[in-house]
Amino acid sequence: MTDMLYVWAFNFFRFLIRILPAPVTDTIIKGLAWLIYMFDKKHRKIAEVNLDLAYGDTLSKEEKEKIIKTVYQNMLFSLMDFVKNQGISKEALLKKVTFKNEAVLEKARAEGKKVILVTAHYGNWELVALAIAAKFGKMTIIGRSLDAPRMNEILKQNREQFDIELVDKQGAMKAMIQALKTDRMLGLLVDQNTAGSEGLLIDFFGKPARHTPSAAILARRFDAVIIPVFITTVDHRHFTLTFYDPIDTPKSDDKDADIHDSVQKQATITEQVIRQKPEEWFWLHQRWKNQFEERYRQ
Repeated sequence: MTDMLYVWAFNFFRFLIRILPAPVTDTIIKGLAWLIYMFDKKHRKIAEVNLDLAYGDTLSKEEKEKIIKTVYQNMLFSLMDFVKNQGISKEALLKKVTFKNEAVLEKARAEGKKVILVTAHYGNWELVALAIAAKFGKMTIIGRSLDAPRMNEILKQNREQFDIELVDKQGAMKAMIQALKTDRMLGLLVDQNTAGSEGLLIDFFGKPARHTPSAAILARRFDAVIIPVFITTVDHRHFTLTFYDPIDTPKSDDKDADIHDSVQKQATITEQVIRQKPEEWFWLHQRWKNQFEERYRQ
């Protein structure tokens, strides 16, 4: 029953987007975002804790509140774009994306290197894989299945356009290895908290946090290059996708140190990007839960 309600709400949202002019849909989205912000006390609290951990007193309470309100808007604007991207052509999708520093990816591919693309829940992150696959070719991405089966199928259909292979997060290592062996680009979201047994402890915004080592482990094993990539926007209609300097994972006699070095570099570039436009990061996730669980309980 809950699954059907989600599907109904999604279809109604899609109907409104298709029939209403942009100024009207923008007003509706901002209004819905404000309502969700007001009633979603649980995630609003998580965001407040995260911003306090990341920025301390360097941002005022009003500045932090503004960031959180914008996060909710970004979620709904990204959902709007998600709806528009269902069944979209490569040409139409690429018209709304500007690529910056793509020579980083082109150079790695020209040299025959295996490529691991790492990004975060930043900006319209659902668009990252679609845009890269539409322009540069086949890739494999990792994602968690939704609890609602019908909605998960809608999500899966959207994510698997343009020869994208979607692999469930649970037990994904075998599929990731196969992707690299068959020269598919591999895309990973690497900014969320992990269990103590799964992640490495690194510095993130000056605080210890757990970070997945998957990209570093695979890069070291296959001599792959890790390329950070992030997407941003100013109007939710056109997007800028930027490739950053590649991260080469060391391969010395100290395997653990090599992997930790690579993981810290991934966390560092993620932090640098977030600091440029903090309102575009998904602050609603308990990023530091592994180390500061009590803060989220207060």
